[in-house]
Amino acid sequence: MSKPPKRFQKFMRDYPKVADAYDALGSAVHSAGPLDEKTRALIKLGISTGARLEGAVHSHVHKALGVGVTPEEIHHAVLLALPTIGLPSMMAALSWVDDVLKKPKTRKP
Repeated sequence: MSKPPKRFQKFMRDYPKVADAYDALGSAVHSAGPLDEKTRALIKLGISTGARLEGAVHSHVHKALGVGVTPEEIHHAVLLALPTIGLPSMMAALSWVDDVLKKPKTRKP
């Protein structure tokens, strides 16, 4: 997975106890039930899409790719929001997904 956004890195440096608590909460909710990683990643993407949170959509696309979700599955998850959130909101979310998917891949040493 790519590095967290600079703003989040600054938050972690400035408020390490809060960042640790936030991380622990995330770990707790992910392990609280039977859903597998891919399913959880797609659900988080769906929530971010419905809430119209551009940064969260970007983040959850990265995380989803990191656990093996395909671009086709990511697009389908966003398309499923269409009847609930409407065409303009769904189209915005697709553009946020494509912001991530169309970025050139950076090579790791």
